[in-house]
Parts: sequence; C-alpha cells; structure tokens
Amino acid sequence: MACVKLGSKSDAFQRQGQAWFCTTGLPSDIVVEVGEMSFHLHKFPLLSRSGVMEKLIAEASEEAEEGCVVKLPDIPGGAKTFELVAKFCYGVKLELAASNVVYLRCAAESLEMAEDYGEGNLIAQTEAFINQVVLRNWKDSLKALQTCDDILPYAEDLNVTKWCIESLATKASTDPNLFGWPMREHGGPMQSPGGSLLWNGISTGARPKNSSLDWWYEDVSTLSFPLYKRLISVMETRGIKQEIIAGSITFYAKKYLPGLNRRQASSESSSRLGPVSLGTPPSEEEQKALLEEFDRLLPVQKGLVPTKFLFGLLRTAMILRANPSCISNLEKRIGMQLDQATLEDLLMPNFSNTMETLYNVDCVQRILGHFLAMDQVTGGASPCSIDDGQLIGSPSLTPITMVAKLIDGYLAEVAPDVNLKPPKFQELAAAVPEYARPLDDGLYRAIDIFLKSHPWLAESDREQLCRLMDCQKLSVEACTHAAQNERLPLRIVVQVLFFEQLQLRTSIAGCFLVSDNLDGSRQLRSGFAGSNEGGWASAVRENQVLKVGMDNMRMRVSELEKECSNMRQEIEKLGRVKGTSSSSAWGSVSKKFGFKLKSQMCSAQEGSVSNQHQWQGKVEKLKERHGKNKKTSSKNE
Repeated sequence: MACVKLGSKSDAFQRQGQAWFCTTGLPSDIVVEVGEMSFHLHKFPLLSRSGVMEKLIAEASEEAEEGCVVKLPDIPGGAKTFELVAKFCYGVKLELAASNVVYLRCAAESLEMAEDYGEGNLIAQTEAFINQVVLRNWKDSLKALQTCDDILPYAEDLNVTKWCIESLATKASTDPNLFGWPMREHGGPMQSPGGSLLWNGISTGARPKNSSLDWWYEDVSTLSFPLYKRLISVMETRGIKQEIIAGSITFYAKKYLPGLNRRQASSESSSRLGPVSLGTPPSEEEQKALLEEFDRLLPVQKGLVPTKFLFGLLRTAMILRANPSCISNLEKRIGMQLDQATLEDLLMPNFSNTMETLYNVDCVQRILGHFLAMDQVTGGASPCSIDDGQLIGSPSLTPITMVAKLIDGYLAEVAPDVNLKPPKFQELAAAVPEYARPLDDGLYRAIDIFLKSHPWLAESDREQLCRLMDCQKLSVEACTHAAQNERLPLRIVVQVLFFEQLQLRTSIAGCFLVSDNLDGSRQLRSGFAGSNEGGWASAVRENQVLKVGMDNMRMRVSELEKECSNMRQEIEKLGRVKGTSSSSAWGSVSKKFGFKLKSQMCSAQEGSVSNQHQWQGKVEKLKERHGKNKKTSSKNE
C-alpha cells in the first residue's frame, strides 16, 4: 500500500494503560482528553500547528491555575486519529495510507491545521496524498471510501466521499487492461504499475489475463449499502451498461440476503462470482429493508435480471413479509419474462398462515396474468388457428407457447395436492389462451393426475375439468391412453374415440392425395426417361407398399365404424331404459359430445372385421363403467 514519511524525529510516545506520554525530557504541561484516552503533551507543539488547539489552550490556561486540561470529544477518528495528529505536531515520522488518510484529513480540518500554522501542515499533506496517490488507484480509492462510513458527515463536507465514488465509477467504466491497476482487493495476483504480475514485489514481466466486465463486483460489495447505492447511481451516469449494473446488484444481494443462496448452493459450483461468506448475517429487518431497496434499484428492462434471481427475491420477500408493493413489483418483473422461467422456479411453497395449499398457486396465477397482459400490449395475443397441423398466428407465439407448456407442467406438479380445489385448478388452466397450446397432451396429463388424486369428485366436476382440453388437439399416444382411462367420464372417452376416427380418415385422404401426385409425377418422368428400367421398377415397388398401407388404414377405419355403430346401439338401449326414444337419445349425445357425423365416408367394404369382438369388449367395459357412475352419483345424491 502506498505511503509517505513526514518529519524526522523518532517516536517518543509511550502508552501506559489509557494514557499516552511524550518522553522528551520536559514535564507535560497540558492534558488532552479524547474519549476515554488522555494525552500528556506540551502546549507549544500543538498550538504551533493547530488553530483550534491554540484557542482551547488559551481558554484553559485562563480558567485553570493548576494544570491545563483540554477536551476533544468530537474529533473525527477518535483517540487513534488524534495520536497520529499529535505525533505529526511533534515532528514524528508519520505514515499516510488509504486506511487512515481520510480520518487525518477530516481531523486536520476540524483542528484547523492549515498553512497559516506552518508550511506543509496536515491539511495540505493529506489532501495531496489523496489526490496524487489514493484517487489514482482502484484499491486505495475503495479502501478510502470504506473509511468514509465512520465519519461520513465530515467526509461529505470535504467532498472526500464524492471524490472516491467518482474515481471508482470512472475506473469501473474503463477497461482495466489499458492501465494495469490492481483490480481486486481480495485475492488474486498483485500487479505492478505497468500491469505486469508481481512475485515477492519483483516484476515478472508477465501480463495478466484479460479481465471481464464484472471484475469489480466483489470489491464494491464490501461497501455499505448507502455508499454502494450512490456508487451505482454515478456508474449509470458514466454510461455503464444496464446489464452490468444489474449483475453487480445481483451479486450484492446474494451476499447480504442469505435466503437467496439456499436453493442455489447445490446447483451452482463455487466461482469467483460466488457470494462471500459473512461473519454475522444481517437481521431480518435489515434484510427486509435491503430487499425493498434492491427492488427499487434493479433495472426494469426485460431480461437484464435473471429470472431465477427474481424468483429468489420474491420467495425471500414472502418469507420476510416485505411491503405488498414490493411483492407486487417483483411479480410484475417476473411476469415480463415468464417464458424464461423453469418449473422449479414456479414451485414456491405457500408461506401464508392459512396454508390452504402446499404451493402458492395464487402467486403463479398473478404472474401469469402479468405475462398475458404484457403479451397483449406488445401485440403477442392476436388470434391464431390450426391449419394442417401447424399454428398460424402472432409473431410472439413461441414465448407464449413456452409459458403454456410451463403452466401445464406446473399444474401436473400441484395436482396431487388434496387441498387444491377444482375451481382453483380450473381457473389457472383456463387462464392460458387456447391458441397457446399446439397440443393438449400436457393439460390432459395434469387433469389425469388431478382426477387420480381426487377420486371423490362427482361426475359433473370431472366433466367440467375435462372440458378444459380439446380432444382434437391430443396426440395419438394421448388418445390411446385416454380411450383406456377409467378415470375419465364416459362421454369424454366416446369423444376421444370419435376424433381418433376422424384423424384416421384425414390421414387416409392425405395418402390418396399423395398417391395421385406420385402417379402423375412418375408418368411424367417415364415420358422423359422411358429407358430407365431400374427407376420404373423401384417406383412400382413403392406404389405397392403405399397401397398395402392404405389397405391397412381402410381396415382400421372399418373397425372404428363398427365400434361406433355398436356404441350407438348401446347408448340407444340406455336411452330406452329411461323412456327416451333412440333417435332423440342419439341426437342429445351427439350435441353433448360436440361433433357431427360426416356423410362422406371412405370406402371400407374390403376391410376385415376380425377385431370386431375386441372393440365390442371395450364397449361392454364402457357400459359397466357407466352403470357404476350412475350408482356413485345416486349415492352422492
């Protein structure tokens, strides 16, 4: 650390308990009391350097006949600083350093140690050291600013705090590789003024590796929050990028809010940017105040602050019971970038006293609402449709599709909670726009888990939940599972089977279209290359394979038609039991299922009906389930 020597006399001060004595051979004629420490000194060296001491000594000499006692209760830096001031007055060699120069500068100003009381007085010496040494070095500027905290009013009056902050802000906004000043206070190799690495104080000539833009994060995190806040404000005026500012605030918050590091301790490896361990963590009230300050200090632009960090702040705010406006602001920030969140982020425990549900579903719903509102403002919520299996709609469909998938996954995670009521589950699931889900497989999975965890639900509640999904947007695998799912209501199973049949018919129609196109293109090719015998033989084989596939599909359609006919007969029998005509029963079922049979059917007379008995068995099972549901509903009534 840089320092200078002042004076030429040897150290003649000795301490005995709570008293300092100057052993110069002459008896002491004045006692200066600073706090609990007393200094037995001589009048002349003090009054010759300090205007304040000159006045106080004169006043004390007039009032007291025996012994002169002067009290200095408010000297900046206390007894330790006055010890250095007294030594300076006696001409003792004095070391100035970044750790004491601010105390000495403020004490010198308080004691009026200007040039009027001797050339090269303490004010001039300390101010020159600050300007020529401290402010030119990152490490010394930081250390000097840290000492300003103890005597902030004095340092503010002398602009020392301002000088140190501006020095740090300027250096943080400049590439340190251009100047080679030491960049970190804690750890890391030291550098010479020329920028080369030092070994035992000797320059090695080796240049350090290029530093990243976040090299100053750890150093400034040692500042108190008021000084850190002022430094960040000045850095913003210096043009430092907002994402770098946000990174520094994130680092600072992780250091002083222990709750932010609990969930990341196992997932993140230790690195230079890891939070520094604290001897004594802040109290809950201090953490609460800091958290609310971070909310006001963080940039509001989307994507500058990591979503995981924002969720950590929100979780901590709920634990500390921060101001509701702070919690609301954090939810809005997260809502702006919900598409960047993970399922683990959303799984926030419910910290309320009521503990209605295991997870805070209401908070997730509010965050989703903020995202949808923002998406609508930016034009992302325009209608879209499904055409030939592809989504057509807004340009920001990808983020909202990601959010829809995220919410479906969250619903599946919270569904096993027996305290989660169907209306709350349904409200969150319905909040996602229909166009945001290309497929409803995730929603179907969540509904199935919810029905499995809530077996006591009435048939009407089950049907209400199942109306959330669109059977036409289920994949083949999901349709196969739903057709055999005993937890689903009967009409939902029938609807799934019906749309599965329509999908097969559409696929067959597409195959015919492809076959016609292939035949036309092959005929055209044969006109140009009639001599290509090998190509023609290959085309014939491909056509045969395609026809075999279409024949198999015709057989499948035939089986589904027979199954649908059998199910219609069973439903008509059930309707006649209740005194309802078959035609009206089937018409009502069709309306409830929400589909209309199309008259244009593909020809399937050649197909085999060997699997008819298997489908009749499935219908029998559906009939038995329907009877059980009737008994269950009658018991509930």
